[in-house]
Amino acid sequence: MSITPFHLAFPVRDLEETRAFYRDVLGAKIGRSSDTWVDFDLFGHQLSAHRRNGPDAASGVSGQVDGHNVPIPHFGVVLAMGDWQGLADRLSARKDVDWIEKPMVRFKGEPGEQATLFIRDPSGNALEFKGFSDMAAVFAS
Repeated sequence: MSITPFHLAFPVRDLEETRAFYRDVLGAKIGRSSDTWVDFDLFGHQLSAHRRNGPDAASGVSGQVDGHNVPIPHFGVVLAMGDWQGLADRLSARKDVDWIEKPMVRFKGEPGEQATLFIRDPSGNALEFKGFSDMAAVFAS
């Protein structure tokens, strides 16, 4: 069994300071980004920094990715597309899943196209599961 990249989305106060730290201090490569978030390749794992302002910067408020709200913070796993589809099918067949975002494709036809879904665990933690047909596209920009 090969290990797939870990994914973590987290709040930050300033995207430029965050880019500089992760790129220049930790040596992370910069991936896709927008005016509110930036992805990093940190030793093969995907970190997504989402800008948050004000006193609730670390709270579970939503961020915008490809026109959809996503909970911040969240964590998850990047899967090969076949494994992702199997998980999506299993979860969709259950009545007890707390869905945040049902299975969908994000960045369709663009670099980094991915299938994604969001659920909450019993403690309310947001989990994202991503599926890629080509693992080399995880860090495409």
